[in-house]
Amino acid sequence: MMPDELTERVIQGDRRALARVMTLLESDDPKGNATWRAIYPRTGSAYRVGLTGPPGTGKSTLVTQLARRYRRADQTVGIVAVDPTSTLTGGAVLGDRVRMGGLAEDPGVFVRSMASRGQRGGLANHTAAVVDVLDAAGMDCVFLETLGVGQEALDVVGETHTTLLVGAPGQGDEVQAMKAGLLELADILVVNQADRDGASALANAWRWVLKGNGGGGDVIWVPPVIETVATTGQGVDEVVKALKEHRFWLINGKGWDQRAERIAGGRVLGALVEHLLSKVQHDSTDSGLWEELVADVVARRLDPVAAARRLTKKVLDEH
Repeated sequence: MMPDELTERVIQGDRRALARVMTLLESDDPKGNATWRAIYPRTGSAYRVGLTGPPGTGKSTLVTQLARRYRRADQTVGIVAVDPTSTLTGGAVLGDRVRMGGLAEDPGVFVRSMASRGQRGGLANHTAAVVDVLDAAGMDCVFLETLGVGQEALDVVGETHTTLLVGAPGQGDEVQAMKAGLLELADILVVNQADRDGASALANAWRWVLKGNGGGGDVIWVPPVIETVATTGQGVDEVVKALKEHRFWLINGKGWDQRAERIAGGRVLGALVEHLLSKVQHDSTDSGLWEELVADVVARRLDPVAAARRLTKKVLDEH
């Protein structure tokens, strides 16, 4: 199948074409990359919502509930869920992703699980491109669910318009989130499993920290702290309301354009780093320079920073 034909089918929202392009992108197939470049001009309309938080806090159940409510409002929904990588197959360990199974029967919802493949930052290598595919296909909202919490989960902030931090009682989330700065960066804070002991204490701790910091990452927008029980739907309508209010706030101020610039800038920087790293590794391995510098670091003749600078300078000077 030629990329032009595949591109057209993606833009039309053909589900088989979407799945095929995503598979090609994950395998770094040239056809997938060519299709992504062709559809990129069609992106930019979808509302991108990120969810991060520790495993076991119920992010998948919350996403399912949110998707159902968006569908009741006649909004189309894409869901990209980054899962741990199976040590046996190299694919995604689906875990509680099976709870989203009911959404698969809805033609207005597209769910994609991706293996992290050991990628730091809570996102898989081609996650942003997969989100672009759903955007180009005309999805009104794309939920991006990440893998963990802490400093490694901050990447999702740079990929979405609105970020939800999801915690639950009894997991030390308040300490992890405070250390990572996620409380300052998240736009909406959700304490899920609010029917368990300690939920109110966690919510109050988060409110106290936000009050002391003068709000969230944006001075004007003060992130709400919402208590939910996603398994029953309790509090989910309040989360939907907060999402609508935050999107309205972004669009009616400069926030939407600023976040679009942040997303684009992060994408450019990420692509640049990936390209340069690949080039440096390829050229230095072929010349034997890589092994030479690694040996120098092992022998303490060079420190790692000096070796990296020498490697970069030599390779770039040759081009």
